[in-house]
Amino acid sequence: MARAIEVKVSASALERTLRAQLFNGADGRYYMRGDATTACYVYAENPHVSFKEDRVVVHVHTRAKLGTSVRGNCLGVSLNTDADVSVVPDAEGESIGFRDARIERLSESKELNFLLVPFLGRKLPAQMKVNAANLMAKLLLQSVASTGYTLTLKSLKLHSMDVDHDALVVDVDAVMSVE
Repeated sequence: MARAIEVKVSASALERTLRAQLFNGADGRYYMRGDATTACYVYAENPHVSFKEDRVVVHVHTRAKLGTSVRGNCLGVSLNTDADVSVVPDAEGESIGFRDARIERLSESKELNFLLVPFLGRKLPAQMKVNAANLMAKLLLQSVASTGYTLTLKSLKLHSMDVDHDALVVDVDAVMSVE
């Protein structure tokens, strides 16, 4: 009895997941300090996911107004920079996870980096995590309308994940029923 399935996940699918789970405000930004109504703030926006060698690379654009708020204005310095973090995909039970975050590019501002390092090293990889079983089960709920059969995912176990050129290849064992 064979249960093995190979699932290929595109960079754009991971990017949509990241946007939905972290960059999900009305403005598509993630605020590390302040918000859209404060004079001083730090936020990341426009995440872009790509693959390089055996790693998943996330590129974000950051904007900051660092200083002191006086009468609705931020007195200080404005910074715009790009930052990159790469992570290794990691199978975690039913979930696609990530480990070994490595900051590839950072700003030259120590003050901004103080906020970016925890975001890039911990928060961003944690929010990219996807429960593959839940995602597949939701997709299968639509099977009756498209095929006339009820497909149900009974169990899913991720075994390995590797970056292969333009896709994250996930090897899984799955048990499904057809009614």
